[in-house]
Amino acid sequence: MKSLFAAVALVPLLSLSGPALAKPMPAAPAPEIEAARDVPYAAGSIKLAVDATDNDRRIFTVQETLPVSEAGPLTLFYPAWLPGNHAPRGAIEQLAGLMITAGGQSVAWTRDPVDIYAFHVTVPAGAKALDIRFQFLSPTDKSMGRVVVTPDMLNLQWNAVALYPTGYFARQIMVEPSLRLPEGWQLGTALETASRDGDLVRFKPVDFDTLVDSPLFAGRYFRQIDLDPGAAVPVRLNIVADRPGLLDALPDQIAVHRTLVQQAYKLYGAHHYNHYDFLLALSDKMSGIGLEHHRSSENGTSPNYFTEWDKSAVGRDLLAHEFTHSWNGKFRRGEDLWTETFNTPMRDSLLWVYEGQTQYWGNVLAARSGLQTKQQGLDSLALTAAVYDNRVGRAWRAMSDTTNDPIMVARRPISWRSWQRSEDYYSEGQLIWLDADTLIRELSGGKRSLDDFAKAFFGVDNGSYVPKTYRFEDVVATLNGVQPYDWATFLKTRLEGHGPGAPLDGLARGGYRLVYTPVPTDFFKANEARRKSVDLTYSIGVVLDKDGTLADVAWDGPAFKAGLIQGAQVIAVGGVAYDADLLKTAITAATDPAKPVELLVKSGDRYRTVKLTYQGGLRYPRLEPIVGAPARLDEIYTARK
Repeated sequence: MKSLFAAVALVPLLSLSGPALAKPMPAAPAPEIEAARDVPYAAGSIKLAVDATDNDRRIFTVQETLPVSEAGPLTLFYPAWLPGNHAPRGAIEQLAGLMITAGGQSVAWTRDPVDIYAFHVTVPAGAKALDIRFQFLSPTDKSMGRVVVTPDMLNLQWNAVALYPTGYFARQIMVEPSLRLPEGWQLGTALETASRDGDLVRFKPVDFDTLVDSPLFAGRYFRQIDLDPGAAVPVRLNIVADRPGLLDALPDQIAVHRTLVQQAYKLYGAHHYNHYDFLLALSDKMSGIGLEHHRSSENGTSPNYFTEWDKSAVGRDLLAHEFTHSWNGKFRRGEDLWTETFNTPMRDSLLWVYEGQTQYWGNVLAARSGLQTKQQGLDSLALTAAVYDNRVGRAWRAMSDTTNDPIMVARRPISWRSWQRSEDYYSEGQLIWLDADTLIRELSGGKRSLDDFAKAFFGVDNGSYVPKTYRFEDVVATLNGVQPYDWATFLKTRLEGHGPGAPLDGLARGGYRLVYTPVPTDFFKANEARRKSVDLTYSIGVVLDKDGTLADVAWDGPAFKAGLIQGAQVIAVGGVAYDADLLKTAITAATDPAKPVELLVKSGDRYRTVKLTYQGGLRYPRLEPIVGAPARLDEIYTARK
């Protein structure tokens, strides 16, 4: 029986749910943002001036003059959905000090409570322009984001330093950009220079779409190399480096970059730019990057790219990948990836073409041009095949769903990658397109290949850099035009299937099989060195950092079953302080059931001893030729004449 106090106390609580009390209702909607129209912004060109001279504090100072034609409400956008990122990654948190005036009088702004990339203002009567000032506070440390300014170089992306009016397609807004550089610096960009007065560079007017698609690299130590001497359509390699000696590319190194251009032309049979500028940063101070644009690409790699050429094969397909994007991704673009403004949400459903086939051609063109040897190309493919043949996450998640990862994950670190999956449309997409290439070659008796698809799909409208969109049905139709087959089923089976195992038919048709041996390939070892890691994925199921910290643990592998997790640290192996070679020796010895791999592991503030039940020895992937099979992969990696 309840006490009298409890019964009395219950009365007011019950009355709170009575019908007389008001219930919550939705808040008033945010101010409406005008839909974009495909008409010119008639008020005039935006003048955008960026001062990049404060490279010590890494601050870009922006002054923007936006002409206006009438008083009243106006909304300004800061670009959010960035091409090549496939996601809303505009660095709005780094915009600061926003001040707006008109005729010398302050104009108040209000951030939209729903769309934080939108700013509402009221243009005062009689105003002819809004004067907009702000700073872009670029990260001063990698923990804050991508470092884009150092004492010796910078990477300016115009989307980071510009606001633009809503209500118009980005291609209908004209901009007159200018940039003040630190004293004596040189730059590379797809933008065309109107004038240069000392360190002040004025560029020719462009539409906002083209401006955002035309970033620049600038630096104290700069070199430009002509990659297609005498051509009517120039292709240039613009290099910035941490030190002047890093710019010393040898003639044979320059030659393979020139061959890349010619092999791409032989593949696609057309180009989609009036000039093309590779932007290449050789730096361990500015953050790396690989980002495509129509007439340029941003590429960041090891400072010793040229000076330690024999050690830099891993990742040397970067330029081939980003160059391919001029055709695949910028010119031909999935219909749901093209948007009219940089604040319209993108849909990424066709990234297995956009990125998957680009991953394929990047690997192939690297081998055809000599950026990598054929063997390095095969060893790289072996590593890819092994990763995805062991991707257990396909049991619950189809590869096609990973096209949503740029929006879902934004490339943040994740746990249990082999189970969650992560942007698998890139390299599993590469395997699908290898499958398609070798199948076309087999069905046509060697008369046709995916090269023919590339020319038919990407090589149209020579010289045009107006995007040409496509749908799934267009991909299928072009494949059928090259080689009749049930390509819709072929693709859907691989995009939506659950395995088991990766689509490796292309390897077998190419004349190779995936095998595992106790000795890693040179490419595998170089990949470990580049990542500063020890990769034992295919034995005990872990990747370790140089101090023994577990950077990855394979789902359902031996380490997983023993309860190990990402972030734990291996302190000792068999009672002896951790050493990578010691761990490998223990794994080899563990083929004897009486000698399990015994680890002392620290996780947080706890230590425990773990004994791994594993007797498979060291296992590293490589491709092995199939005796008597047509060597189609060798043909694919051979330069075109």
